[in-house]
Amino acid sequence: MSTVSGLPAHVLFVHFIVVLAPLTAILLVLCSMWPAARRRLAWLTLVLAAVTAVLTPLTTDAGEWLERHVARSVAVHTHTELGDTMIYFSVALLLAALAVGAVQLRERKSDPSRPLTLIVAFLAIVVAVGTIVQIYRIGESGSRATWGDSVTSNSAQ
Repeated sequence: MSTVSGLPAHVLFVHFIVVLAPLTAILLVLCSMWPAARRRLAWLTLVLAAVTAVLTPLTTDAGEWLERHVARSVAVHTHTELGDTMIYFSVALLLAALAVGAVQLRERKSDPSRPLTLIVAFLAIVVAVGTIVQIYRIGESGSRATWGDSVTSNSAQ
């Protein structure tokens, strides 16, 4: 899919990723560290991680289509290269959400081992922080590719 109602699909899809990836990352940390949140939100977090993992390649494919239809620049190339890395973060979110889900299932049957819970929490924190940082880096590079230095902060007169 290259366009939606005449707009580049990338411009639309990217908004889903910009919201879902950090939201999923935050929920992942919450679920990994707080048993009450894990009982209530583990499966929602897993679904959001799966949706993010599915939308990421759609977004990057639409971005690559858009790249072929805009002027070439270093900023656009940088954004495209950074965007291509997002699939790794999306898959990591999904795997970490699966691990949190496994802890939740184990809690239902018995008391999970403390080391396992700590390892999953550490993994979730690392993946979440990495994902949020990468979303920022990709978004910032996309803003530079789109706007460059064309926006100024003129004072109201």
